[in-house]
This record gives sequence, C-alpha cells and structure tokens, in this order.
Amino acid sequence: MRHYYLERVDMNVYIKKHIRLSFKNSAELSAFYRSLQVDYPKFFKMDGLSKLGFVASEMILKDEENRFIPREDIAVVGFNRSSSLEIDTQYQATIRDNENYFPSPSLFVYTLPNIVAGEIAIRNKFFGETSFYILEKFDTEQIVEKVANTFFDKITNAVLVMWVECFEEKREVFMALVEKTKSDTTFSAKELERLYNN
Repeated sequence: MRHYYLERVDMNVYIKKHIRLSFKNSAELSAFYRSLQVDYPKFFKMDGLSKLGFVASEMILKDEENRFIPREDIAVVGFNRSSSLEIDTQYQATIRDNENYFPSPSLFVYTLPNIVAGEIAIRNKFFGETSFYILEKFDTEQIVEKVANTFFDKITNAVLVMWVECFEEKREVFMALVEKTKSDTTFSAKELERLYNN
C-alpha cells in the first residue's frame, strides 16, 4: 500500500518552495524573528518548537498571493523525533516537588507537539487539516506517505510540510510548500532527502 501512495504523489504533487533553518539557541532564534520585522507579539509566548515553525512559515509564505485570506484547501502537516520534550521537561520541573509545586498553565499549553501546526494555521487562516507525527528519524518515505494521505480528501490543494526539532542542542526546521500545481520539483522521498541534505 505504501508503494501506491508514493507513486501517486510522485506523479501529481510538486514542491513549490522549501527552506531549512537551524539555530544555536533560543536567543539566536528570537533575533532572527526580529530581523524579519514581523509584528506578531504572540511569538514571544510560544514554545521553541512553535517559534521554529512560525519563522519558517513566515519566510516561505511571505510572498504568497492573497495571504491571510481564509483557505480550506491548505493543510499543515508536521513531523519530528522529540515531540514536545523540551517544554515537557520544563513543565515536569514545575510539578516534581510536592513542597515546591508551581504548575504553569503557560507551559502546559505547549505540551503537545501539534500546537506548532495550529499556530501556523491560525496565523495564516488555514482551515484544512492540521496534524503532527512523531518519527524515529527524518524518514522521507513516511513523510511522503502521510502527506499523500492528506491529499486524498479532494479539498486539499496544498500542504505546508515541516520537520521541526527543538530539544537540547537541536533547533532546526525544514519546511516545504507542496502543491498540486505542476513545478520543476516533484514531491518524492528522493527529492525530500536531496533538499534536506543540501
């Protein structure tokens, strides 16, 4: 069944554009956000995972025609290895000690990895599917399969696909805008691997 999905996507879906970003720490990420001159105060309340997805989406969508007009045909699909472990670890520290118990609702909001997909969808008024999958590694075949499933609903014409990692020293995001509109780069496991590694 996987082979069928890969063949179908290879023939019908294309990468319009992509971006890969990495940062040494949260301060560098915040400085990059400021350099974009985007006015979105909610950015500073986000967890690191959402910040990474947000800045990549701002870069990749900035020149899109009719941006911020509600769209039901655009989905956001994310992947990573570490889930929301960075914020989970911080939240665990607030509830570990019964004598020093200070659970933080602001942290709890971000203890699900799919929040990054939601943040991007809210910002851009995308009303299509939002989903997030945890994989053992950057597995291009699984990514292509999941995205192919998203295109089966007949409504979806584009998917914002991301691999976003934010845990310990790893802060990176790879994002691609994938569409049914034909372009030079076919959306396939082989192309994803090539773009990710370049």
